[in-house]
Amino acid sequence: MRRIINFILGATVGGIVGATLALIFTPSSGEEIRAQITDRTQSFAADIRQAASTKRIELQERLETLRNPKE
Repeated sequence: MRRIINFILGATVGGIVGATLALIFTPSSGEEIRAQITDRTQSFAADIRQAASTKRIELQERLETLRNPKE
């Protein structure tokens, strides 16, 4: 029984210490991190749209070439 109590106490103290250290050493606030995640997500989505658009144009040109071969 004593071992279980020691384990629970150690886990609780470790969790509190870990959470405290995370709050102390976190370089940005939660609001700033959410803004960064939003910006990066939007940038990533824009990159994907641009790549898809470029690929679509390339495939349309190839399809046109296959439909109307130069004779």
